[in-house]
This record gives sequence, C-alpha cells and structure tokens, in this order.
Amino acid sequence: MKSKKWNIAAPNREKIRNLSRQCGYAPLTAAVLCARGLDTPEQAAEFLSCDLSGLHDPLLLPDMQAAVDTIRTAILRGEHIAVFGDYDVDGITSTCVLIRYLKSQGATCSYYIPDRLTEGYGLNKKALLELRNRGVSLVVTVDSGITAAEEIAYARQIGLKVVVTDHHECKDSLPDAIAVVNPKRADSTYPFKDLAGVGVVFKLICALAGSAQLGSILASYLDLVAVGTIADVMTLQGENRVIVANGLRVLQQTHNPGLRMLMRESGVETRRMTSTIVSFTLAPRINAAGRMGCADQAAELFLTDNPLRAQEIAAMLCCQNKERQNAENAILKQAFDVLQKEYDPQVDRMIVLWGENWHHGVIGIVSSRISDRYGCPTVLISLDGDQGKGSGRSVGGFNLFEALENSAQYLEKFGGHALAAGLTISRDQLPAFKQSICAYARENIHDEDLMPVVDIDCLITPDDISLEAIRDLGILEPYGMGNREPVFAVRELTVEEITPISSDRHLKMSLIKGGRRFTAMLFGTGSGGCPVVQGDVVDAAFSLEINTFRGRQDIQLMLKDIRLSDCELEKDHYYLSVYSAFINGKELTDRQVNDMYPDRADLVAVWRHIISRAEAGKLTAPYNTLSRRISYESRRCINIGKLFVCLDVFSESCLLSYHFKNNLLHIRLRPFKGKADITKSVVLATLRQRKQQSTADHSITAGE
Repeated sequence: MKSKKWNIAAPNREKIRNLSRQCGYAPLTAAVLCARGLDTPEQAAEFLSCDLSGLHDPLLLPDMQAAVDTIRTAILRGEHIAVFGDYDVDGITSTCVLIRYLKSQGATCSYYIPDRLTEGYGLNKKALLELRNRGVSLVVTVDSGITAAEEIAYARQIGLKVVVTDHHECKDSLPDAIAVVNPKRADSTYPFKDLAGVGVVFKLICALAGSAQLGSILASYLDLVAVGTIADVMTLQGENRVIVANGLRVLQQTHNPGLRMLMRESGVETRRMTSTIVSFTLAPRINAAGRMGCADQAAELFLTDNPLRAQEIAAMLCCQNKERQNAENAILKQAFDVLQKEYDPQVDRMIVLWGENWHHGVIGIVSSRISDRYGCPTVLISLDGDQGKGSGRSVGGFNLFEALENSAQYLEKFGGHALAAGLTISRDQLPAFKQSICAYARENIHDEDLMPVVDIDCLITPDDISLEAIRDLGILEPYGMGNREPVFAVRELTVEEITPISSDRHLKMSLIKGGRRFTAMLFGTGSGGCPVVQGDVVDAAFSLEINTFRGRQDIQLMLKDIRLSDCELEKDHYYLSVYSAFINGKELTDRQVNDMYPDRADLVAVWRHIISRAEAGKLTAPYNTLSRRISYESRRCINIGKLFVCLDVFSESCLLSYHFKNNLLHIRLRPFKGKADITKSVVLATLRQRKQQSTADHSITAGE
C-alpha cells in the first residue's frame, strides 16, 4: 500500500457552530461545508440546492434554435433522422434519450454507434456514406462531432445535413454544420459549461418539447441523463447537481425496462440509488458492451419496451462485464510478471509495456490499475501485426499529453489530455519510443509528483461519529467530481483485529479508541499490503457509511488510508537512531545493546519472511511495516534497529543486498548454494562482544 500525503482542512470552529445553529445542520455536516469554503447560510443553501429552478433556458445554448428548427422540420417532412452516438455510457445514454424522444414525436429515426475496436471514436466517412445509402437525410451527433470538420464537410458533399451536439473542447474553428450546440463554444453565453454529452441532449429535447412539457420530459428521460452524467465523471455542481439529484430519484422508480432489469441483474434494484452505485455497478456493465465491441446491445437495452428482452440483454451485459474483467486480469497478470522482473522504482519514473493482441477495449482500464498500484504514469500497447494501439494514464501533475508530444516522432498518431491519452505506433518504433518517453519522465517527474493525496475535510473524535450524524451528511449528496464524498480522520486508534475477506483481496478491521469500537473496511488491499498490524496505534482517514444487515444498522468506516500514529513513529525513530549510533561506533547503553542484538530465532524469523515474500528475488517494503509484520507473524520483538542488524548480517554473509530510501527498504536476494556461515559476521560479533562486556561488567559489580 503506497504512502499517501494527507491534506487536512482546518475549518473555523466558530463558523461551524454558527452554520450549524443558523441552518440546523449537524455539526459534522457544517464542518464539511465550512471546510469547502461554504461557511455562510447563503453559500451553503446555493450549493446544496437541487431545485428544478436551477435548470437554465436551453435556448441560451448557441445554435440551439437552429437545431430545434432543423429537427422539427425533418420530423414534419417525414425525413429519416440518424443519431450518431458513441460507445461509452455518455454516448449510449445520449443516443437513447434522443431516439426515445424522436420516436415519441412520430419521427422516422435510427441510430449509429461506431465500433470501438474497428472504427474508433467519432464520425467517419464510411459510416456517413452507409447512412446516406440507408435513406438518411439528417444526422444529429451526440457526445461527438465538435472536431469532425473534415467528416462533416464530406457529409454535406454527399447530401447529408448535420446538427452537432457535443460537450468536448472546441477547436479554433467549428465544423460547417447547420447547428453546433456546445456549451464550451468560445461564443457561448450559457451559464453552465460542464454539461455531459447527454446533458446537452437533455437541453435539446427540452427545447424541442417546450417549457410546458418539462415535467413529462423529466419523468421520462432524467434517469438516463443522470446515469450518463455520473458515468462521464462530470462535475456535480450547478446544473449537473440538479440533473443528477433529481435523476437519481427518477432512477429509483424508473419506468425504463432496460434500466430496471440492469439494476435487478446487478443486484442493486432494492438499494437506494446513489452516484456511487451508478459509477461502480451500473456504468461498468454499460461500458463493458462498448469495450467488448457490442455497444449496440447497451443501446437496445435502454430502447426496448419489452421487459423480457430487457432482462435478456441485461444478463448479457453482466456476462460481458465478467468477460471484460477476465480480459483485464489476463493482461494485468502478464504485465505484473514483467514488472516484477524489470521494474526498478529507484530508476523508473514511467511504465511502458506492450503485448501481442491485448484486448484494445480494456487496456485503458489496465493502465489505470497499474498506475494506481505503482504510483507512476503507465502506457500499455496492444500489438497486432506491425502496428500497436496504446492507452495511457497519468498521475499527479505529470502531463501525459505533453510527454507524448515530446516523443511524437515515434508515433503515427496520438491524442488525449493531461491524465489520459491514446496512441498508434509502428512495432519497430517501440524501443525508441519507450526510451524517449521514459527519459522525459525521469527529467520531469519528482518524488512528490508520485505521492497520492488524501483530501480530508477535518479531524474528528469518536464522539463526533453517530448514525444520526451520518444520515445528516446525506444532504451533501450526490457525490462525484467537484463534490467528493466527505472524508474525516481520527488519530491514535488501536488496531484490535485485522481479518482478510474475499480471498484476501480486502481487509476488515476493528479499531478502538476511548471505549468506542468501529468496523473499518480497506478495499483493494490484502494482508500482504497492509501497512499496519494488530496492536498498532494508527491514524485513519475514512468516509462514513451505515451498514444495514438483517435489519440492524451499524457504523462503518470506509478507509481511504491508514498509517502509524506519531507515537509509533517516534519509537521507530528511536530505534533507528540507536542503530545509527551502533554503526558509527558510538557507545550504547546495556538496554540498547539488548534491543539491537538478534538471537538465532530472530535471524530465522527475518530470513524466512524475506524469502517467502520476495518476488523474482526482490522485496520492497516500508521499513516500519516490514519490522512490525515480522514481529507479529513470528511473535518476536523485531524493532527497526534489530531488523537492520539482521539485514547487515545477511549482507555480510552474501545472502542479500539492500538499500534504504524514502522510508522504503529495497532488498535483493543473491544467488547462494549451501549454507551461509553467519558466525563470521562482523556486525554480529561486535554486538555480541558488547553484550558480553555488559554482562561481565554487571558480574564484577555484583561480585565486588
């Protein structure tokens, strides 16, 4: 588990009391609002409001009137309208919302979603020609089109009219379409710039229907609009907050058979719908269809009115999601096998890997998982013949797009932004590209760039935590980008118990302080990666949940990070200073000599742990975690100083080499045959002599 930097806000206590008293918020809720700069009743009320009055006039969007006029005319004339979508959740929900609305108005319409694996993102000439040949006269793009100037010019040449609706960044010049509806246009005066693609479509159908039909539009479509907005990780402030908060209520009672069956097949139909459930349960299943090359199935799911067909497709999406997970895990295993042999955290600032026929639809997710685990930018490339297609994810302040730009001479094409990018490369350019971009990373990435950050709203005590306080925090929902789930921290809890769950993929802990006992969950970390052991005094950063089981409600801490408290670190620093004094030949007290001297059982415990945990002959671990884990497993006292003495003994005996940097121990086993004679260790002999001298001195004193 990688060390994290804690950014702890310190909201003004007087402002917290005033906000709580004036508005009736629980103190914990008021503390979060104040920590985020919303410390007056007016600021808090404006942020928290989910009232439908927060929806802006859709005709304020540039070209909206032209888009409405064009589509209405096409409907009246019976023209064939094609909705050109995208294969992610935002694109699929955008497509379905517009198709459902057009059909409700009696339009002749169809949709086209490009295949992720064979066509890629956005408009393409082959697809446009196919649509023309189907008899389409008007193409409406959703979640795409803003950069497709060449393709739209081609569409006009072959007799197609085009209306663009998009939310992505615009270039200096816009495509020559009948209408280009995008809140990010340079000339846009629309009050809110951060709509999702499906949010722009929602504004389009609101404009088409007119304000008198707003209630019907909300009831019929806001569930899909909310799902797409959440899945596209849009900021949940302003108009998006209104859309998502109200959309989740519609989703809870949805009349869309596809959404209902997807919730049922995912096992969340009876749960309260939240942005978290959409993000981590529903969205991955919808995305799986696009990633595995079957986006049309997801679109059909939300367009069908047949519950049996909806159930069939929902089950298929769940199966595809498992296939997606299997494809991810297969690539991940291959990548980890290579990294265990080749990755050196002291040298490597970036990971670049390639493999034959890796599933192109999932390498972006795998890049993200590797980046999270190793804490550095990662690019994975899937090779097919002489060409490779890659996907990368970044961390911290490292701009991945600029890194690719610096190595552009080795690439056929690339695109993306600071945190995520894609590329196409010739096989013979791979070594040169890797050398170039990794050199750029070494020059531009510093240690602090690679340290993950936990933003904490405030320090609290166990007495601040109650079921009532957690329920009151619910007024801050929905959570997401721009309104993250509140995170709190408590210092000096004692770890009473650690239990591996789900085949040691996650951990369940019991933490106690001041007579209060809390259940805490640490997801994505098994016992081997846990930085603490039973009995440690720790600081914990967490969000709060209510766990309901068999009608009983209990408080549950969802850990974002857990680390040793200062009192534990002070012990470590003490033993390190004693070890340093010993190595530098300084005098030690009798107690310090005893603390440093390892007996045979201590040496065996340390050696067994190292050889059992080393992968490809290497072990990297935080020094204080390593000593505690060995102590806990062996039931022996292996403090930090004694651990270093043991490592020195093994190093002198040519069993291993090690170095220590940034609180990490990097151990490398050496090839060795036979048995090592540790009795020749100078370090051990020196300590033994001091120990014997200490004993002799005590004997003389006693005899005298």
